[in-house]
Amino acid sequence: MKRRSAAMVALASLTLFGAAKPVLVPDVSARNIEIRYSFAGAQLLLFGAIIYPDGRIPTEATDVIIVVKGPAEPIIVREKQRIAGIWMNAQSSRFRSAPSFYAVASSRPIPELVDERTAAIYELGVNSLQLSPGTSALPENARRFEAGLLELRQRQGLYSQSPRGVEITGGVLYRATIAIPSQVPVGTYTAETFLVDNGRVLAAATRDIEIGKSGFERFVALAARRHSVLYGLFAVLLSLGLGWSAAALFRRRF
Repeated sequence: MKRRSAAMVALASLTLFGAAKPVLVPDVSARNIEIRYSFAGAQLLLFGAIIYPDGRIPTEATDVIIVVKGPAEPIIVREKQRIAGIWMNAQSSRFRSAPSFYAVASSRPIPELVDERTAAIYELGVNSLQLSPGTSALPENARRFEAGLLELRQRQGLYSQSPRGVEITGGVLYRATIAIPSQVPVGTYTAETFLVDNGRVLAAATRDIEIGKSGFERFVALAARRHSVLYGLFAVLLSLGLGWSAAALFRRRF
């Protein structure tokens, strides 16, 4: 009996200890997004609840940061310069790993929530991304190319920040909307939710989102990947056929 009582006390202590921190229960409005020929983008709703120990909501509200990342990919950034009156590719820099898509929404601006070190560890914010440059360049050149990559992807709508994009209701429920552009790449995306209080990340949770092509677009993508040689020959023949047809039509009209 004493051993059983001691075991029960230990189990109760362990349970209370494990419940000492709040827990995030996140979800998304769509686990799968299909890209068709008429796909013009989507609005992804991310929502969830914060479960506090003993159900006690703190008097000072905590903050939430939501990060949606696309598959990492290598990328080459080229810098154009005007040489002899012609714009030409002068220098380039290769990044081994950069998110193909990145969007962050937070209940307050990220610099007000965490310091630069914490932001870099969790990659909270566009300027905190770890892009892994693959070429040995001077630090000033590496920073210039990194800034160019971030600016380019922000113009394309593939990188975005919403400093007050997370709405928290009653200190328990939260929600945010992330825009998915039409040119978004396919693959497995991750939606990460962070609970932040006094500059510290108290809890984190992740959900996966699949973005893929369907219909004729899926058929073309699979054909290009599985039968690359035949796909290339078909593309060349199609281009030649369209060019010949355009030339024949031009001769008939003129």
